[in-house]
Amino acid sequence: MRLTTIGTGTVAPHPTRVCAGHLIEARDVVLLLDCGSGVVHRMAALALPWSRISHVAITHFHGDHIADLAMLCYAFKYGQLPPRSEPLQVIGPPGIRDLMDRLALVFGTWLHAPGYLLEVVELEAGIELQLGSALRLSSRKVPHTPESVAYSVTEGAGRIVYTGDTGFDASLGEWAAGCDVLLTECSLPDAMAIPSHLTPTQAGALAAVANPGTLVLSHFYLPVEAVDITALVAAQFHGSVVLATDGWSIDL
Repeated sequence: MRLTTIGTGTVAPHPTRVCAGHLIEARDVVLLLDCGSGVVHRMAALALPWSRISHVAITHFHGDHIADLAMLCYAFKYGQLPPRSEPLQVIGPPGIRDLMDRLALVFGTWLHAPGYLLEVVELEAGIELQLGSALRLSSRKVPHTPESVAYSVTEGAGRIVYTGDTGFDASLGEWAAGCDVLLTECSLPDAMAIPSHLTPTQAGALAAVANPGTLVLSHFYLPVEAVDITALVAAQFHGSVVLATDGWSIDL
């Protein structure tokens, strides 16, 4: 199982980071976690197999996590020859069907019948979904927006937990306990802390509860990059820490 961080930024324009998006490849499954602005073209720039994406899982409905979703479907239909024929499953918390309906109102009704089977799945927290022969996906609520969820992705004994956007929640760390990779946001410096995002200190505290093999930080607003993120995290968590960039990857 390989994880690649495609987009490690936020809605704030950044010279080297696009919005949220992360790719997991495992045998017959290519799973995209979130699809924010810039993710589709960034995948092409990184020579990632965007055309083979089999599943998309959305954590919540803010623009920096969904803005390229219709563009990805559009690329499958018009951005390659021959056009896509393989099915695509779009997964999200309750409300994802309504989101796809609203995207179709903006971009066109073709989004409901793009020329391949498009299945939309509303995944309830606590339910495990089998993806292909390789992966198992489950979710749990996180404190950000009413619909926001984190995802757990497992292949055999390997486990990646992706928090999406979240405030601090010790029970989230307990849910992620012992994972190989904890991919979490690190949005703002401590001086700008708000309940719906994590600071470096809070990300470290979350990791101290989860004790992952590797803590991977993403979703950086510009002000947090001006502080010593690694040192602040290390005061709470003493394991391996990565400040992800667009295109960083790890194999499990």
